[in-house]
Amino acid sequence: MGFYCSNLVLFLLFISWGFFVSNTNQLQATQTQLLIQLRKHLEYPLQLSNWENFNGDFCNLDSDPQVTIKCEGNSVTEIKIMGDKLSKVSDFHGYAVKNQTLSETFSVDSLVVTLARLNTLRVLSLVSLGIWGPLPDKIHRLSSLELLDMSSNFMFGSIPNEISRLVKLHTLTLDGNFFNESIPNWLDSLSNLTILSLKNNRLKGQFPSSICKTTTLTDIALSHNNLTGELPDLSALSVLHLLDLRENGFDSELPLLPRGVTTVLLSKNSLKGQIPEEFGELDRLQHLDLSFNSLTGSPPSALFSLPNISYLNLASNMLNGPLHDISKCGDNLGFVDISSNRLTGRLPSCLDTNSSNKRVVKFNGNCLFGDNQQQNLDSICKEASLKKNRSWGSAASSKRDHHATTHGAKGVISEASKLGTQVAPSSRVFSIEELAGATDNFSATMFLGEGSIGKLYRGRLENGSYIVIRSLSLFKKYSIRNLKVRLDLLSKLRHPHLVGFLGYCINEEGLEDYTSSRVFLVHEYISNGNFRTHLSDRLAILIGIAKAVHFLHTGVIPASSSNRLRTNNILLDEHRIAKLSDYGMSIITEELEQFEKSFGSQDGRQRIVDPIVLTTCSQESLSIVISITNKCISPEPANRPSFEDMLWNLQYAAQVQATADSEQKSDGAF
Repeated sequence: MGFYCSNLVLFLLFISWGFFVSNTNQLQATQTQLLIQLRKHLEYPLQLSNWENFNGDFCNLDSDPQVTIKCEGNSVTEIKIMGDKLSKVSDFHGYAVKNQTLSETFSVDSLVVTLARLNTLRVLSLVSLGIWGPLPDKIHRLSSLELLDMSSNFMFGSIPNEISRLVKLHTLTLDGNFFNESIPNWLDSLSNLTILSLKNNRLKGQFPSSICKTTTLTDIALSHNNLTGELPDLSALSVLHLLDLRENGFDSELPLLPRGVTTVLLSKNSLKGQIPEEFGELDRLQHLDLSFNSLTGSPPSALFSLPNISYLNLASNMLNGPLHDISKCGDNLGFVDISSNRLTGRLPSCLDTNSSNKRVVKFNGNCLFGDNQQQNLDSICKEASLKKNRSWGSAASSKRDHHATTHGAKGVISEASKLGTQVAPSSRVFSIEELAGATDNFSATMFLGEGSIGKLYRGRLENGSYIVIRSLSLFKKYSIRNLKVRLDLLSKLRHPHLVGFLGYCINEEGLEDYTSSRVFLVHEYISNGNFRTHLSDRLAILIGIAKAVHFLHTGVIPASSSNRLRTNNILLDEHRIAKLSDYGMSIITEELEQFEKSFGSQDGRQRIVDPIVLTTCSQESLSIVISITNKCISPEPANRPSFEDMLWNLQYAAQVQATADSEQKSDGAF
């Protein structure tokens, strides 16, 4: 009997133990119901279709790239769901969008409350599921979270302060949403945080100082936002590997970085100053992108020979001077882009694409010689070389200033010399008889048409040169002396992209101290028509005219800001160089004009873009031009780009268009 009882006890213990073991692997019924409720909150996404009428254990579901459920014991510890509702809208106004977001009845609050009941949940990844609304404060109830990823949804507003209470969090990823407030400054309270990724949002404000104190960070990814201001010293982040701040508005000098960083992406900001020599000491650096900024000076030679560097992009800055002391490139360096700068001298031998090395090197758009890639326009390179001679130019202008009649005329000369602008022969006074002879007494056959101000006639001087004469009616009488001073100011406006002013004629008609109602202005004759007749060259033309306008606005004193920018007033010479006519008329007429900002609305933009452009231009090139145009007309002056930023964007757009044109020709050849 005792033997029987002992065997019975052992049998019962075995059964009980087996029941207990199976129970530890079986998901709690309450958690099963929470997962079913989660599917309902997410409005039954296709990725969870196999959960319908499922009677098994969710912990034993086969994982796939779209759905993963993991458990420990009888509790859910990990939920990863990848949907197919990508954030395709360019703007989001905080309400449901058909076929994009979850429905109007969706409640992100209810979703978070349900998830919070999974009190052992450590990993939560809900990506591209159409979740919309502000991220609720209740998020702190998921107190066991170590990873939170809600990328590619429609979350907006601010990142809640309550996330700072998730002290176990090591990964925070909210990429591809519509968060539009500043980044909170409590990140250092997350003592375990290693990955911070907030890319592709609308975040604004400055780089939070608390990041510099979060010394556990290995990855900082804040690209494609609206962040501005200065970048702090980041050298204290000793374990940082990735720094991605692309496409923001940072306008400081480059920050110091930790020695162990491997990837640095800072392109498309407004960073200025020189590249620190310390960058040449980043021995683990593999990938460096500083393109599309306003960096100056020569890049440190040590950058090119770093032992692990494989990708180096310094394109579209204002780097200048020679690439000196670059005798050796790193063995791993496979791609180098130094294009669209103002670098001079010879290309170092280790960057020579004609050599046996297999690295890709782009260096077009500089002032280098001895190469086979297209370099900058001669005028840009000449301007760079003129910097050495500006002291001579200033001295020469001082001699001319001695004979000027007013202080204003002196200002025009001195400021123009600072810009290294073109020095043309001085203008002269024409007689009315000389102009009448040149135009066959202003006959109809020499009449060119009405300009924005005055009538235009073509003429030919006795020496055989052709001219254009503008017959200008004045609505205000000036003293002869006053008018001559104004015309003298106009004659000082010299620039390669301005139609040359050759002189004038004042028809006094017997009046002693007052002008008549007419003045004749004499300009050089431009033979190649106007902008409208050469639409295919519009980007190169636009760059030239931008330089001319910049000169009129900033290169002369007083500034000539009232200019008539119409396609008919943009002319092309025999070399197809763009020149602006009808400039400086406000100096004489004192007229004021107001221009409507047609780019202020989307409809206006659609109306103003030439249909020919829409059908013939590269979309990438057009996007660059529209983007920089929108920035130029920003109502906030602080958000407008500098002239240099605008010019380099236009030059880059021209290069993109040239590449697209050449590819199209190549395709057509087959």
